[in-house]
Amino acid sequence: MFSSRKLPRSDFFAILFSLGGVTVLAWVYLFRMAGAMAPGMAAMGVRPWDAGHFLMMFLMWAVMMVGMMLPSVLPSVLIYQMIARKSAAEAMPAAPTACFVAGYLAMWVLFSLLATFLQWGLDRAALLSPAMVAKSPALGAGLLMAAGAYQWLPFKNRCLQHCRSPVHYLADHWHSGAVGAVRMGLSHGAYCIGCCWVLMGLLFAGGVMNLLWIAAITLFVLSEKLLPWGVVGGRALGLLMIAAGGFILYNGA
Repeated sequence: MFSSRKLPRSDFFAILFSLGGVTVLAWVYLFRMAGAMAPGMAAMGVRPWDAGHFLMMFLMWAVMMVGMMLPSVLPSVLIYQMIARKSAAEAMPAAPTACFVAGYLAMWVLFSLLATFLQWGLDRAALLSPAMVAKSPALGAGLLMAAGAYQWLPFKNRCLQHCRSPVHYLADHWHSGAVGAVRMGLSHGAYCIGCCWVLMGLLFAGGVMNLLWIAAITLFVLSEKLLPWGVVGGRALGLLMIAAGGFILYNGA
């Protein structure tokens, strides 16, 4: 586990407040958007997917991904800054930490674009309610069971290990320069998406703008990546998801 004592306090608190500030702003936006959307949710359900509506949904997904995923990358960012600080002391300055963070967030913005297209497709197929929740119990159950099963796949575990071991990740994937830092951020974001993309599909099961559901998934991601028992706990919750999906499927049939 990374120790903040390896960084000057100024660096540690600058990163902590920067990432924390962006995360808080993202959640404030989500709260405001959820409040604004609630009264007109029925009307939004029949609103055509023109360019303006698509852009609004894409922005919603992008801000949501920032709010959900930025806290979990904190250890990697701190370690990158530690390496950059050491490199500067040895007259081999590394690219600013912001380049690494920008690459990481860019990957999640790309994921947000794909999620928006998926929402558009589900809406076109009349599978989503005006509240952006799966209409069909079978679809909701399928999303839960898929997310639960994914927790046990070797591919998921490989991606998760990269997220849980930022020191090894940076050591194995280090590239110099600003382009290299962005490249590392993109690669780290790709592993993170590989770890979490099926979990994000659960937003369609509980409601894309259900803030409690969003918070629950965020806490799940954080615990899985940062806590010592994250892997075991994630697999245990995966079994519960499979059981819950099976229960919904059985009772909804």
